[in-house]
Amino acid sequence: MSKQLQIRVLCVDDHPLVREAIGMLIDFQPDMILVGVASSGSEGIRKFKEHRPDVTLMDLRLPDMSGIDALVAIRTDTPAARIIILTTFDGADESRRALAAGAFAYLLKSIPPKDLADAIRRAYHVKEPDRF
Repeated sequence: MSKQLQIRVLCVDDHPLVREAIGMLIDFQPDMILVGVASSGSEGIRKFKEHRPDVTLMDLRLPDMSGIDALVAIRTDTPAARIIILTTFDGADESRRALAAGAFAYLLKSIPPKDLADAIRRAYHVKEPDRF
């Protein structure tokens, strides 16, 4: 598949193993390409501005700020940004805050890889994001 037609994904997570695993998952998808990784919220904001990904996977807990704060900063500049919160925290309050701030989805890191790839595709292809 042409790189022009691939879904461009940015991964923002402070755990190297998670970034590596997501990179491998994206590499296995013929319709996706990992355009960048970041290990903090501020780096994620910079990488978003640099790469303008189609979909961003954002950890909720980052060393310098919350993923929700990074999401708000990105969407303030780019309201159409498609950001999926990907976290280990199964909290109703945090998920409501993330979705209210404009997250496309709030997913747990225990999600099967195929389901994460499908969520990235849904975020990319939907015209007006419905939160799920």
